[in-house]
Amino acid sequence: MSVLRQPPSTTQSVRRLLPLTLTNPSMVAQHTPCTMHLSILPPELACKLFYAMLDRSQSWKRNKWWLFDRVVESPHRTSFYARKTDGVESNESWQEAAQYWYNGQQTDPPDTFPDVMEEACLYVENMVNKEMQRRPRLPLEWAGRGSEGQIWRANVAASNCYEGTKDSVGFHSDHLTYLGPYPTIASLSLGTTRNFRLREVVPSAEIHSRMAQTFNIPLPHNSLVVMHASTQEKFKHSVPPQSTLDLYRPLFPHHSCLEYPSKPSNCRINITFRFYRPDFRPPSIPRCYCGVPTILRPDMKNRHDGQTDKYWWTCYAGAQKEGKGCSFWRVMDVKAEGRGPTISDVGSNER
Repeated sequence: MSVLRQPPSTTQSVRRLLPLTLTNPSMVAQHTPCTMHLSILPPELACKLFYAMLDRSQSWKRNKWWLFDRVVESPHRTSFYARKTDGVESNESWQEAAQYWYNGQQTDPPDTFPDVMEEACLYVENMVNKEMQRRPRLPLEWAGRGSEGQIWRANVAASNCYEGTKDSVGFHSDHLTYLGPYPTIASLSLGTTRNFRLREVVPSAEIHSRMAQTFNIPLPHNSLVVMHASTQEKFKHSVPPQSTLDLYRPLFPHHSCLEYPSKPSNCRINITFRFYRPDFRPPSIPRCYCGVPTILRPDMKNRHDGQTDKYWWTCYAGAQKEGKGCSFWRVMDVKAEGRGPTISDVGSNER
């Protein structure tokens, strides 16, 4: 079994500019479709959440899947959490009915948000909703409202632990299978500072007229990056290995050890709060010829003006079947598939 690392590039079909480091929120907002927010949580709450997730991370797993003819292992530990309700209705049975798939296999029932994560999530939701109210909405964004009238509500969270300098994740855009088009994802960083790297995917029609941009964003403890609508359609992101890092020194002691100063840590805990749309629930996901739910991908190479992006359903069974999938491929049709309501359905009042 191999640990998945970013492979060295032998050819470079798309010309790239040298990476630009974005060191503050104004630079992030100027150059990317993201916003950055420092000290998002009260200091003691941020520390409590870091300790709680660090303790839990000892039992988190490294994802494994087939890539071509070999099994690869993700170079960081991860876990998945879901809220008691979906944020749209108050019915707590949604987790039982939701049979989610990841990397070509059905997942175990997720744990619910721990109390300290639930508390932190309220601060995250508040900031995300404030930001979304300032931004124009895109046609295929979900136009419904949360159970308390919010534009966006987190109902799941993927949690990752990057320990030391070598733990990392390669360039990718998030699967949109349950998120739907133009998702908003809120990424909370706790612990040691790591670089978050965004790399633009240049549309095919523009590869000869301009160069792709890459941005490095150092994410300190208690910072939030909101990846707004179009980030997953226009950029891939990664957390690269680093040769060195600064240890995180908690301001508050762990509840099990009251000595001060607290022991330094070389870990970064990342919690990505997401909204799984009710119109993209597991029963509605097309299955491929293998009988496995497909995944939803954006057509990153043939973008236009952000108003006409296309998406397709494709087989991903090969991630668990010795690399052998099928040829299933189908363009997503929101109206034909009965999805929504979307912003284009409700008109300009929601934009």
